[in-house]
Amino acid sequence: MLDVYSPTGSKGLPVVVWIHGGGWRRGDKGEVHNKPKAFLEKGFVLVSIHYRFVPNVKVDQIAGDVAKAIRWTHDHAKSYGGDPKRIIVMGHSAGAQLAALGCTDDRYLRAEKLPLSIIKACVPVDGDTYDVPMQIKTVEDKRAKSYRMTFGDEESQKNLSAVTHVAKGKNIPPFLILHVADHPETKAQSQRLVKVLQGAGIMAKAYPAEGKDHITINRDLGLTGNMPTQEMWAASGCKPRPCASRTSRSWQP
Repeated sequence: MLDVYSPTGSKGLPVVVWIHGGGWRRGDKGEVHNKPKAFLEKGFVLVSIHYRFVPNVKVDQIAGDVAKAIRWTHDHAKSYGGDPKRIIVMGHSAGAQLAALGCTDDRYLRAEKLPLSIIKACVPVDGDTYDVPMQIKTVEDKRAKSYRMTFGDEESQKNLSAVTHVAKGKNIPPFLILHVADHPETKAQSQRLVKVLQGAGIMAKAYPAEGKDHITINRDLGLTGNMPTQEMWAASGCKPRPCASRTSRSWQP
């Protein structure tokens, strides 16, 4: 399932696909907080997607769900004033891992007969698993066991890590990676992904959000005066515009 938030009477707008968090086991597409108002006012269509959860499915199947939602978004963007060739993928926490993976491992979109080139930017928010093996080595045994249950054996952990799939010539989009400034794990993971992306000649930046925690960096995204939000708008190059009338609908891809 997914929700579409779109301005009325607009055409050719960039489309943001938002992937909620929840540890790959919970969460809801309705947890968008301030994002619909903020993105519509800036001239975007917002699509907030849902996906299946572990342990009913594996993480690679969840990534497939995300790709199917992007396929639906591509196919229906024009009906909601969007441009199917200008899609931005964003996500928080587990959604950040899924966003980064889908924007680097092109097998998921190729399975939906889409090229990675339709993704124009990726904005993961406070993820801790862009390099799953690195995260497992970093944390205490109890959490390491939980990650292994989620991501499987070492080969699977590597395949589900965005850093594994970064390479030149794949049309990987620019990345803006937002993370909590004083969170050692999401900071290290963000810096790791940036280093790998930049090493492949891909535009990438990690932005440390001061005064935020794992909840508020997501909840406050879109608020006026919020520094991570300002960084996001600056990266997008968008300028303020009047708030358009809004419609929202739910569909199943």
